[in-house]
Amino acid sequence: MNTEKEKWIKVGEDLARLGRDLKIRSSLKVKDFMRYEPELLTVKDSIKSAVEIMVSNNIDAVPIVDEANNLLGQVTKTVVLRAILAGTDLLQPVSQIMISPVRSIGPDEDVSKLITINVGNLPVIENHQVAGMVTLSDTIRAYFSSLIALHAELNAVIDSAHNGILTVNEAGEISLINKAAEWILGLKREDVVGKMISQVLPQSKLPEILASGQSRFGQKVVYQDKGFISNMTPVLGNDQIIGAVEVFQDISELELISEELNYTKEIKEELSAIIDSSFDGFHITDNNGKTLRVNQAFERITTIPVKDLIGKTISELVDEGVYSQDVLKLMLEKREPVTISQESKPGNTVIITASPVVDEQGSLFRIVINVRDISELNDLRKQLEQARTLSHHYQEKLNRYNLAEQYVIRSKESRDLADLCVRLGQVDATVLIKGESGVGKEFAAQLIHSNSCRRDQPMIKVNCAAIPESLFESELFGYEPGSFTGASKEGKRGFFEAAHGGTLLLDEIGEMPFNTQAKLLRAIQEKVITRVGGTQPITVDVRLIAATNRNLQEMVQNKEFRRDLYFRLNVIPVTVPPLRDRKVEIPFLVDHFVNKFNTKYNFKKRIDEREIKALMNYDWPGNVRELENLIERVLVTTPGNVIRHINLHDLGYAGYEAVNYEHLIGFKLQDAVEHLEKFLIQNSLETLGTTRNAAQELGVSQPTIVRKAAKYNIPLSKR
Repeated sequence: MNTEKEKWIKVGEDLARLGRDLKIRSSLKVKDFMRYEPELLTVKDSIKSAVEIMVSNNIDAVPIVDEANNLLGQVTKTVVLRAILAGTDLLQPVSQIMISPVRSIGPDEDVSKLITINVGNLPVIENHQVAGMVTLSDTIRAYFSSLIALHAELNAVIDSAHNGILTVNEAGEISLINKAAEWILGLKREDVVGKMISQVLPQSKLPEILASGQSRFGQKVVYQDKGFISNMTPVLGNDQIIGAVEVFQDISELELISEELNYTKEIKEELSAIIDSSFDGFHITDNNGKTLRVNQAFERITTIPVKDLIGKTISELVDEGVYSQDVLKLMLEKREPVTISQESKPGNTVIITASPVVDEQGSLFRIVINVRDISELNDLRKQLEQARTLSHHYQEKLNRYNLAEQYVIRSKESRDLADLCVRLGQVDATVLIKGESGVGKEFAAQLIHSNSCRRDQPMIKVNCAAIPESLFESELFGYEPGSFTGASKEGKRGFFEAAHGGTLLLDEIGEMPFNTQAKLLRAIQEKVITRVGGTQPITVDVRLIAATNRNLQEMVQNKEFRRDLYFRLNVIPVTVPPLRDRKVEIPFLVDHFVNKFNTKYNFKKRIDEREIKALMNYDWPGNVRELENLIERVLVTTPGNVIRHINLHDLGYAGYEAVNYEHLIGFKLQDAVEHLEKFLIQNSLETLGTTRNAAQELGVSQPTIVRKAAKYNIPLSKR
């Protein structure tokens, strides 16, 4: 092994032996890596020409051919060097030193055969002519490429395995771990390869396999608090243990399969229980109409025992009078479920429906026949209608009871109002609630909403009198980002969008700016709005309720309110009566507010019953809100737990005296007229604020108001 050629031959022999030991069968061919169109010489060419070709092409051999390109021999670098050392004239023909005969190989030969040939340079012969050259270095390079590709393929196969694979060498060091094992054990290949198995997985039995050389199959092991089924085997090489391999599978998958089987069993049992508990009869057959199963209801309806039905075909049951027609035949003809009506043996009318059940291929698999007793169904329908009637009746009673508990409803006027609002809740029409300030218009709106199908959606309350005119449109319809100075960068939803799906209450609708009314009309009619600064229409689903204490009809005549909007809002008018028209509720309202504020302020106060009469005599221009404010004021400001005197001057109506019409009985007509005149003038001035407005309301001139106010000592300085 002194020459370079002998060294390369030795390398080739080692590779061949390695290939045989690993039982590698490569599909690599000589033509895949040979050098095509090599430089050629003839027997007449000089030795010098061979040297020049070898030097210029950096090759070790040149084939020598005849005129037909048939191989005659070969000259190598070693032969040329020997000739030079021997003093041979380089101008001599190359035939003087060529090697002949020469071993060759075909282009379709396997690389494994090439390795067994101890020649450094081989001509490749195809059709008796030189097609190329292949060298030992080319062979080694190709062989190594084949081994690398095979190694990558083996790693890919191992990594694609669903089970975990772990191998160690004879020293107990981890040499391989596949992706499944990485995922199962929570390890990374680069962190564990080369480390001792006892350090990475102390509970592993692979060291015992190395020591004993015995395989273990079906062993249950625990890694990372998980259970696995493991197969462990020693790896042998030249009849010696060179490592061990473990293949393990997560048994949680097997447990899952077991759970699925148990679940399937439970489903089957549950299905059987459902079929047997059904009130309708079930008759299940195979695709030929042979009876597989019937439930107890079928036996009850037909009065035929189950044991007399199992195994019989539908045609046989037709002959026995169970069925009046062959439903299987009808179903196959129509290729769809069929329904027939017939009289059962007990004399009841039954409806029979046969439905096909097909498998994944679309083939008829089962037939399910449902039998229902119509007479029983009719009885049930009558019972259901009766139950619905009673339920509706009781629900109305319950609603009224709940209303009475939640609100103070003690007068006929309030009961009529509550009943009307409950009925209006069942429709989705626009409602206009009219009434004086503080009378409880919001209460009526809340009743309508809470008894409607929108009760689970929001009710948005908007006080039109509290919104500046410049912001009205943006508050009502929203605005896009950057629509005006000070606008939010994200934009804002308006009240209409916030109330989508629910109810929008526009309180004090008479205070809405005239130019905004047209856009409100469009929103009501078309259920579409457009944000300020936007162009995209937005669909809204809103039930609209408007409320006002002003005379909208008069505002329409004065061109202060749009006529078309008024008619659109006044679809269903609802008038809330003032407190002076339902004074019977005052004692109950007083009790309600006393309880409310006692709870709020942790009081234990009450009002003397003798003071209730004075409250009953008061006219309550501020309605329920005025009464509520008065009760809160006297409870907070009066010492002691019993309030024995309520000064009606606390209401802020200086010099006002509540009118008790019963006290006018026995008065002279002139005195009674003056008493009432004083009451009307003072009430108008307190309510409207100016003598001009009071004169307009009472239908007299302003000087008349001024003169009579002076007559009755009604000061005007504060008006």
